[in-house]
Amino acid sequence: MKLATFSQGSASELGVVLDGERIVSLSRAAPSLARNMIDLIARWSQVEGEVRRIAAEAKDPLALADVHLHAPVRRPGKIMAIGLNYADHIAESNMGTPEHQLWFTKAVTSINGPFDPIQIPKVSQAVDYEAELVAVIGTGGRHIAKDKAASAVFGYCVGNDVTERAWQHRTPQWSVGKSFDTHAPIGPWITTADEVADPHNLGIRGLVNGELRQNSNTSNLVFNIWDQIEHLSKAMTLEAGDLIFTGTPGGVGAGFKPMKFLQAGDRSRIEIDGLGAIEGVCEPEA
Repeated sequence: MKLATFSQGSASELGVVLDGERIVSLSRAAPSLARNMIDLIARWSQVEGEVRRIAAEAKDPLALADVHLHAPVRRPGKIMAIGLNYADHIAESNMGTPEHQLWFTKAVTSINGPFDPIQIPKVSQAVDYEAELVAVIGTGGRHIAKDKAASAVFGYCVGNDVTERAWQHRTPQWSVGKSFDTHAPIGPWITTADEVADPHNLGIRGLVNGELRQNSNTSNLVFNIWDQIEHLSKAMTLEAGDLIFTGTPGGVGAGFKPMKFLQAGDRSRIEIDGLGAIEGVCEPEA
């Protein structure tokens, strides 16, 4: 099932994407079902049957082209992201394979819609793209064992860990350079985990203006998703709607000689097999 947050007018709604071309509004069919995507995820065990019934009956579906898709989780509680988690990206970064998982946070205000503009900030021009698989936490919890980690994931979506490289490398702490407004586009929807046979075998690609820059598979993760969940949950409680950016493969702009950073007018597209694609045009910050 593909679950989206969208609007057709001013009000935000929840919906089920039916066939890549239509969407049925859960908010109109059952207004009391959930307030937002986090609420829907948290209540999934109680409401899943109703959601599936609404999707199966598909009364008055809307054309997907006639709605505006927002980030499926518009204000997550946490965004955690792992660095240096594909061997080719580690090599192009001239760094060694981490002995321990290398984590940073992205501010929740960096969340951006799947097709919304990506800002080139006023303070710098070293903006880079990073294609990533994003895991969306469902039941979550603390001290989740690796062999139980799959049950903590509600679903998956496509992400772009947009990064301002100059600010990232000013200090050993990457979070500010990773947290500029609009620099966490996700979507276009959440594909529930039951529809993803193996999240560790998905083709992942990053393109700029149609040029293929990143081309890999999630099978190449150094620390896989279950490792990541086990590790994070030792330190913090993972909650419904939390996002985990699972790492980016080689081919980022900083890895080229000369470097190929995003410029105003560039179109950054991220694709993951079975999950869809997101694409944003870069615009100067107003």
